[in-house]
Parts: sequence; C-alpha cells; structure tokens
Amino acid sequence: MSTIVRVLSLAFAMGAALSAGAAERARDLGVPFEGTPGALNAITDVAGVTVGQVTLIEDLPDGHKVRTGVTAILPRGRDTFDTSVFGGWFALNGNGEMTGTAWIEESGQLEGPVMLTNTHSVGVVRDAVIAERVKAGGADASGYWWSLPVVAETWDGHLNDINGFHVRPEHVATALRDATGGPVAEGNVGGGTGMVCHEFKCGIGSASRRVASDDGKAAYTIGVLVQANYGVRDTLRIAGVPVGQHLREDRVYTDPALAMAGDAGPGGDTGSIIIIVATDAPLLPHQLKRIARRAGMGLARMGSYAGNGSGDIFLAFSTANTPAAAGAALNQAQFIGNDHLDGLFEATVQATEEAIVNAMVAARDMRGEGGRYAKAIPHDALVRLLKQYRRYTPGKQ
Repeated sequence: MSTIVRVLSLAFAMGAALSAGAAERARDLGVPFEGTPGALNAITDVAGVTVGQVTLIEDLPDGHKVRTGVTAILPRGRDTFDTSVFGGWFALNGNGEMTGTAWIEESGQLEGPVMLTNTHSVGVVRDAVIAERVKAGGADASGYWWSLPVVAETWDGHLNDINGFHVRPEHVATALRDATGGPVAEGNVGGGTGMVCHEFKCGIGSASRRVASDDGKAAYTIGVLVQANYGVRDTLRIAGVPVGQHLREDRVYTDPALAMAGDAGPGGDTGSIIIIVATDAPLLPHQLKRIARRAGMGLARMGSYAGNGSGDIFLAFSTANTPAAAGAALNQAQFIGNDHLDGLFEATVQATEEAIVNAMVAARDMRGEGGRYAKAIPHDALVRLLKQYRRYTPGKQ
C-alpha cells in the first residue's frame, strides 16, 4: 500500500506518476515468466508480511524538487517489534548500505522491520524506527530498547534533492503504522520514488512464487520486493530479449540545454538495488543466506553485471519457527534439508527477475531536480520486441 504526502497538484512536464497502485504489471503486457506466482504475485503473499510506503513528491519554492520516500517491510506485521525472524544477508557488490547486518550475521536473527529509502536518509530512518519501537512500549527494566534497525538505501540524487533531507521521522512512523497486506504499490512510490534502472525510470517492484515440497506434503511461498536503481541500458534483457540494444533513443536524462552543458545523466553502472526475500518455508539462518545469494541470479537475468559503483545488497528472512524466536533458554526449530532447497532457490531467481520488471513497467516518466528526467520504458515498444523475439505471451498468465 502507499501513502502520498506533501504532493503538489502540478502537471509535471514528463508526467510523474504519483501512485502506481493501479499501474500495469509485466504479465499484463505479455512478458513471460517461469514458475507459479501467489495470489497477489507480491511479497505479501507470504502470510503475515505487511508493506507500508510514504511517497514524497513536491516542487519547492526555492526550485528544488522532492522525489523520494520510504518503504517499510514488516516480516510479522504488527508483531514484528516483539518477535524476530531468522534471517541472512549477502552483498553481491557492496557500494551501498544496509544497517544492522553485522548483528544478522552474528545472531541469524532479523529484529524489527526492514526499511528502504534514499542514501542520505538512512540515519533519520534508523533513528525513527528506534523511536517508534520505544513508543510501542514493552521495554525492559532499564526503560529503553536495545535496537539495531535494518535500513537499506539506493541513491535517488538524479531526480531528488537528496541533500535536502526531506524524509523525516513522521514519514517513517506513517509507513510503519499504515503497513498492510494485500497488493503492493509499485513504480514511483515509497523509497523507489526517484529511482532509475537500466537508464529507465524504475522504483519499487514485487513478485512471488509458490513451491511444492519434494514430498508433495507442503507448499511454500517465496516473496520478493526490490528497490531498483541499477544498471546500464545496453545490457538490459527482459525475458531473454536484448531490450537495451534496441531501445536506445531515450538515453538523454536532461533537458537539451543541460546536456549541452555537459550534464548528460549518470554514466556506467553506478546505481544500486536492494532485494528483500521473504518466505514461510522453515529455514535456518545459513540457509537464508543461501537464498539471499540466489537473488543475484535473478538480477543477472536482467543484464546486471554488478558494476564497481553499484550497491547490490540482498536480505532473506523466514516467518516460520515463531516459537524459536521467543527467547527461551532452549528452543527447537524445524528446517528443510539442504538436499531439498533447489525449488526455493529457483523460485527466488524467478521472483526476483519478475519483481524488477514489475518495477520498470509500473514506473512513469518523471522530471526532477535540476531539470533532469527519466523516461519509463515504453510499453508498446517492449511488446513489439517480445513479439519480434517470439517471447510474447498474450493475456493474463
């Protein structure tokens, strides 16, 4: 879900989308994907997971442009602050930030929500999460909570006044308070509001897969949410089609006058992507780290090579084994045997790929800071290429 605050009723020259709640998704355009999605084809198909988003779009009197926001993922919904989950993380390329990972690595537990925002708002979001946990009550005898929140970032300074520090504690509080299950808004929303990937407008995307256990006695869900802000045009592939080698005409990111002055937009793979994988499969922390690594393979399907300037950081958590997170002196946990993880690995790759394409398809053209802009991928041209390469799947999949 998405909450939009401080939005001017301004018709942006490039048609900035204020909400992607009703936006088309990749399957609506006939993009073929492997695997079986959940009912919502979103991270919220994992029971208990909720998502809240605050989107900030405003043209300020001083000429600066606000194009940013914050996204909250609560692994156990309202119980997230009280009950942890097993988790694991992985950095494919570490030119980025995800706070709290040292403790996840040490303890194997994710405590609290996962927050996504822009690079220069990590600190305020982290502090605001702690403040909200304190307000929620239940602190120990010392009167305060010990907390190491997980906050991850990608850089939206191409379109957003990133040094204006426009994400504030009240926005974090709203994202946490309004987090719900159900469909997840995609594209120019939440932490993904000002993001760009493969030199197209991008942002938040989500997808899911259902996986039967090897013995057929159980079914598990893998859900993925991405904040995508990575990649170069030439390498972009969608459903195996070399889209980036064909759609080359919209690579200028600035007004012509700015381009002539030498401001032609970002160069090389200097962006980032945060990938969050949720599952209800009973997995131990080291197995979740293995799941997190597989997200990179879904990213590779899109044509990413994880360039030196890119922060590609992934986190996976499991909502299973709730009693084991209760803090007792002796706990018991169930887990799937390592020899039976292949279906979950494959589902992670599939859902990651689709989540990224969903982020691109849902995004809309946006003009922002300094007159710069990013155009969304043209749907008609994408469909034409899918048909040309015989990868088009008509109708709902």
